[in-house]
Amino acid sequence: MNLSDSQTGGTAPRRVSAMEAALGHLRDAIERGEYAIGDKLPSEAELCRTLMVSRPVLREALRALQTMGLTVSRTGRGTFVVADAVGDPTFGDYAAGDLMEVRRHVEIPVAGYAALRRTPEDLDHLADLLRRMERETDATSWVALDSLFHLGVAQAAHNPVFRKVIEEIRDALARQSAFLNELGGRREQSDREHRAVLEALAEGSEDKAVEAMTHHLDRVGTTLTDIVRSARTPAGGGA
Repeated sequence: MNLSDSQTGGTAPRRVSAMEAALGHLRDAIERGEYAIGDKLPSEAELCRTLMVSRPVLREALRALQTMGLTVSRTGRGTFVVADAVGDPTFGDYAAGDLMEVRRHVEIPVAGYAALRRTPEDLDHLADLLRRMERETDATSWVALDSLFHLGVAQAAHNPVFRKVIEEIRDALARQSAFLNELGGRREQSDREHRAVLEALAEGSEDKAVEAMTHHLDRVGTTLTDIVRSARTPAGGGA
């Protein structure tokens, strides 16, 4: 079974990545009871052979299953099914809803402070990160730059508490970013939103910076909601 050429239906079909196809196959198997709650999934080697995907692709799919609350990975033992329906995503130690709530209450005002306090060095640093993001072709490297960009905005606010908060959730931000990019195709849109944030900071406009960061987080939240809503529709089922 080669999953790399799967497509979605509709008037303008979008080519589904190998990871999405592998994820869909495994999720469908769990929801149909082929793998029941408490069961251990086959080994990575066996799944790679069955699905005809590489190990990195499979591991991304397994991470997505865990984020959706369907499985849990136990070090040295494997991946086990813990639910047969999609729950609220988790990113590292934090539930998606909790993470988004904190991001809105921290990153939006931080952008405003950064617009008022940023230095030329801060702007140069953020501009360099954004240029690298816009050129980056490796998904993992882009995610790392994404989290650095958000940390850089916090640094530009010149309040060490803000930086500490973003550092605390940085791993969760990276996990959320990877999840949204793989299942929501957000990279190009996110680059544009980051560009708007940087332009507002360069202009020194608190209002525009707050507006740009609000728009960015609104789009993140909308994409996350759409992915979860789609995931909660039984695989192969209707709306």
